[in-house]
Amino acid sequence: MATMVLVPGAWLGGWAWQEVAAGLRAAGHDVRPLTLTGVADRSHLAGPGVDLDTHATDIVRLIEAEELHDVVLVGHSHGGIAVAAAADRIPDRLARVVYVDSGPLPNGMAEVELWPQEEQRRVQARTDGLLPPRDWDPAKDPQNLAGLGEDALATLRRRATHHPVASVTQPMERAGDPFAVPATLLACTIPLDQVRAMRETGHPFFAPLAKADLVGLPTGHWPMFSEPARLTELLDEIARAS
Repeated sequence: MATMVLVPGAWLGGWAWQEVAAGLRAAGHDVRPLTLTGVADRSHLAGPGVDLDTHATDIVRLIEAEELHDVVLVGHSHGGIAVAAAADRIPDRLARVVYVDSGPLPNGMAEVELWPQEEQRRVQARTDGLLPPRDWDPAKDPQNLAGLGEDALATLRRRATHHPVASVTQPMERAGDPFAVPATLLACTIPLDQVRAMRETGHPFFAPLAKADLVGLPTGHWPMFSEPARLTELLDEIARAS
């Protein structure tokens, strides 16, 4: 059985993994969902100084303080970027990194650069260092919100909190070997054949995943809500093979 640390994406806390974590624990794994600084139950710590380094430190400190080893470190969306930064610091503690519809950024790139221009302007307009939650409106974002029922959408609207702006505007800077830890990309919103093609043609977003295993889970960007049983099954399989 594996020790697994689950890191959520923007606006969400460790609570987002509740159903997946329960399934993984039932399969025998030691599962530690993590809430990043400034979000959810740690929203009282939000501020302009909470950046990507802070979120990487959250992950590192949990693993070190709990004396965890051979960790399967799972990051979703923004959490995947924080996971990549953390993996650069403690590769010896990790058995595998799993990117759930996410991935490491090339050095010098910030997460916000991947977002549509309208969302980039939304970020740049913030003066309080906090990014409000999205609308969670499937009519406006059918691809990313695919598979989410009304109950899940209502939960996301109710529980999502502001997210620290600096954590998505600080560029990625990794000093170590990006291939030091085995990695798996679990692709949801981009079809697996398209991911392979983009990786083979040298797309910069997929360059750090050149050696990663690729697994497909066709659904929206939040599979822990749209496909929790299948996500649990895939993470269990990945953890057992790590």
